Parts: sequence; C-alpha cells; structure tokens
Amino acid sequence: MLRNYLPFISLVFVLLSGCKKTDKPQVVPVMSVNDSFESAVSGWTADFADYPAGEETKFQLQQGYATLPAPLDASKGGFRISGMNRSDDLFMFFRKKLTGLLPNKVYQMDLEVTFATAVPSGRAGAGGAPGESVYLKAGMMPLEPQKVLNQQTGYYRMNIDKANQAVDGKDMQVIGNVTNGTTTEEYRLVKRLGSFSGSTNSKGEIWLCIGTDSGFEAMTTLYYTQVKAILYE
Repeated sequence: MLRNYLPFISLVFVLLSGCKKTDKPQVVPVMSVNDSFESAVSGWTADFADYPAGEETKFQLQQGYATLPAPLDASKGGFRISGMNRSDDLFMFFRKKLTGLLPNKVYQMDLEVTFATAVPSGRAGAGGAPGESVYLKAGMMPLEPQKVLNQQTGYYRMNIDKANQAVDGKDMQVIGNVTNGTTTEEYRLVKRLGSFSGSTNSKGEIWLCIGTDSGFEAMTTLYYTQVKAILYE
C-alpha cells in the first residue's frame, strides 16, 4: 500500500522544494543591539514629557539604575522609570543613539524589550486601566527625541510625533501595554516585541526611543532589564 503513495509523496516534496526557491532572499542584519541593565545603565538616557514645567516633584518623576523588587532576583537590577500621571497623558521614555550607519537611509528594526511590571491584567483605574491604558511605544528617528517647552501652555511636549496613548505616531508606534500577564499584583518580567522603520540623518545616526504613554491617572513604575534589536536595510 505504501508503494502506491510514494510517487505522490515525491511529487509533494518536489513542489515544496520549488516553493522554497521563490521565497524572498534572507535579509542580512547590518547592526544589532543587546543591552542589559542588570548591573548598570550605559548609553541610554531617560526623560519625561506631557506635564507642566516645574511640577517634577508633584509628578514624582524618577529615573535611574535600581535593584529589582521582590519577588524578583534582588542581586540584579534594571533601568527604573517611575512617575505619577496627574496630567492624564504622562510620557516616560528612554533613548539611545546608534551610529555608523549609511546617511539618510531608511532602516527596518525588530525590537524586543524586557521589563518588570507589577500591574495585573483587567484592573480598573482612574482615567483608564493601570495596565491596558499604559501604552508601550517604540520607534527610530533621525533626531534626538527630547521634551520641549510649549510657551503657550507651559507644558513639556515631545519634539517628535509619538501621537497620544493608543494612537500610533509617525515616529513611534504602540507595541504593547504594561500588564504582567497575571491577575496578581506582583512584579513579573515580561517581553514586548515590535517592528518598525526609521531614517538616519546626514551623519548616519539614528535614535532608538522606547517609552510609555499613560492614560492611567496614578503611579506607574517599571524596571527595564534588557533591550534587543536588529537593524536591516
């Protein structure tokens, strides 16, 4: 009986082999990023936007290296970024400049961000959910992403187009939220993945920016532990 099927099996194998030949050629990475914040923060800087100038203390804005909270391994650390959202739109971000690329060229990036969060899924909160309404965004752009003061409103805003909360901007897009994937309020390490494109400047530089855009009107505290990325032409 098996002999009757052998010609058919061979034909299927040939067809499948032929299909493989039509696949797109493998894309070769031009640069990779693998930054761990386990023992220190190097090459990355953090800041905040979408809040009134001079209200840093009221918004409890904090950033820097810190050991991981229980029940995580306290012998390791992360890039801790924390803030009290009193403006209904607090943006907490960190960034890094990548160099040595071709000038004025569009690159693709596959990104993986690992961070510790204690926010359970499905919780309600003021202004929005503490997990699902805090949107993680990422993107690449040719200029340094930074806050600038709007003289008319007195608020710090970003000099790039990140849009607001759940909406994708030209320079940054939503790649997830800050829930820990459980119904328990305790710190867990989670990963978020994203793919997007961005252009270098005339010097062959590009900035990678990652941040949270919050609709939850209370405290959000995250510990970023690792950023991995691959750039393609």
